[in-house]
Amino acid sequence: MAKEKRKYWIILVFFIFVAYVFVAAQPIPVETILVPRWLSSLESDYSTNMLTENSPSPDYLVPFKLGNRFGYVNTRGQFTINQPIRGAGTSGVSLSEDRWAEFKAVPETIHIRNPQGESLTTIENGRGYPLFLDGKIFLIGEDQTSLSLVEESGEILWTYDFAAPLTSIDAGSDLILTGSLDGTVELLDASGKRVYSLNPGGSRLAVILGCRISQDGLRLAIISGYDDQRFLLLEQFGNSYRIVYHEFLEDGFRHAVHMAFVENDKWIVFERQGGLGLYEIETRRSIKVPLNGTITALDETGNSGLIFVISSLGGASKNLVAIRLPGIIVMQAAFKSETAFLSRRGSELYVGGGMTLASFELEER
Repeated sequence: MAKEKRKYWIILVFFIFVAYVFVAAQPIPVETILVPRWLSSLESDYSTNMLTENSPSPDYLVPFKLGNRFGYVNTRGQFTINQPIRGAGTSGVSLSEDRWAEFKAVPETIHIRNPQGESLTTIENGRGYPLFLDGKIFLIGEDQTSLSLVEESGEILWTYDFAAPLTSIDAGSDLILTGSLDGTVELLDASGKRVYSLNPGGSRLAVILGCRISQDGLRLAIISGYDDQRFLLLEQFGNSYRIVYHEFLEDGFRHAVHMAFVENDKWIVFERQGGLGLYEIETRRSIKVPLNGTITALDETGNSGLIFVISSLGGASKNLVAIRLPGIIVMQAAFKSETAFLSRRGSELYVGGGMTLASFELEER
């Protein structure tokens, strides 16, 4: 009975949250609103569906991690996997749209599965932690000073050793971009060969806290150092890259920062002290959007001139914020949850808190 009561309280809280977003929020942008689609409970698999018969059928799965649970949910709020991170010594889970694997504090055999839970491959004696990027399987060494590319069969193709532990990594266009604790940026090709390296410097403490590759591989975005922290944009010239923009960002953070290329590589968004940084590549302009709290989740796609973030105001207080480019806050919706999840697929927004996932449709009217 207590469990059932809790389930309906969770649903009630999120209905209030949905009502606030739908009724109280400003239009985003003009003539565009957020329409609630469904609410699903991770605790009971109970789903409240607000879709019409004409709504699209489930055609893809969204991977999620929320608190100590993870899995995949389809476009109608139905789970293919919804389970706790389990097992003695299990320290985490790696997820992508088509693969997932749990890993332990002491690495050992790693089982990689698909979103239906079926086995895809096994990495025997996997002395490291799995990571899925750019449709590939990587293995970060247990001391975080090596990176391996793994075949679909589970065999290791190559391994690259670093001088210091990795602090950031991204992959795209058959390139792998890494940042290390010693402040070094390295770019590897598909064969594991280093094709470019940089030590940005310019800060009291050297460390790379964020790095991203544009979809076409022509640009690299970096957050480096502490006191002062720096944002750098590099562009490809011939067979190398060079810095075309840099900006000091106050003292900065000592943790990995959220950042992404969005709007088809037209903008770079990144976490900075006191808010969100926006950099427009075409005009070379940088904008700071003041936000309360610290960013805990970032919409890494962007679409229709909108960016969504979730900020933490301390404790269980969270805030969902919509920002219209070039930097106008057009919606804020507060909710209570120790943990939060945010993902976006085109016009569909997925938000999670507590033991509930919610989906919204960005609709023009």
